[in-house]
Amino acid sequence: MEADTPRVEEYLESIFKLQQLQHPVNISRLAEHLKLSLPSASDMVKKLINKGLVSHTEKGICLTEKGNSVAKKVIRRHRLSERLLTDILGYKWDEVHEEACRLEHAISPRMEDRIAERLGNPITCPHGHPIPDKNGAIVQEKTRPLSELKASERGVIISVFEEDPKMLQYFSSLGLIPGAIVRLEEIAPLGSTLIVRVSGSRHAIGKEVASKIYIKK
Repeated sequence: MEADTPRVEEYLESIFKLQQLQHPVNISRLAEHLKLSLPSASDMVKKLINKGLVSHTEKGICLTEKGNSVAKKVIRRHRLSERLLTDILGYKWDEVHEEACRLEHAISPRMEDRIAERLGNPITCPHGHPIPDKNGAIVQEKTRPLSELKASERGVIISVFEEDPKMLQYFSSLGLIPGAIVRLEEIAPLGSTLIVRVSGSRHAIGKEVASKIYIKK
């Protein structure tokens, strides 16, 4: 198993993303993210550990320095591909993930450079996530989930941690996209529903949905 096979890259990419939310990463959460069975994910993780790409503790798994380096390269190609699809080819942000998953394994270093140059070296993907530079440096803004705001607090949406097209379409329909200013106006008595105002409109959203929207005050 080579370190740069598409299957390996997909695992490392997923672990990298999940580490932004949970560190170390629970293997069952990884399996859920990849839409695979727990036994399949566990078997692959063992192979990644043997290759020195992932380390394991009682609490979960995390990327090693080597694994992190590979993951950032994949993340860069993926997010540049998403930008190419939206900014040049006219795709919507809910249409780009699967296409970018295919492109990320086929882009050569030379093509990667040309894409970045053509796009003006963007620093974020359409969903607001940072794009690592050629050296792997990545600037991660300090954010927190919308679900953690208190009533009357507001902030600007920086990123959305969601890949499902239907959910992204839902966010778009409410105006909950990167760059939008959102205010938490009310919290339902049981805390399961939040009333937010964005672009002059009020919307009721579930706390779980709000937890996928990251903002900066």
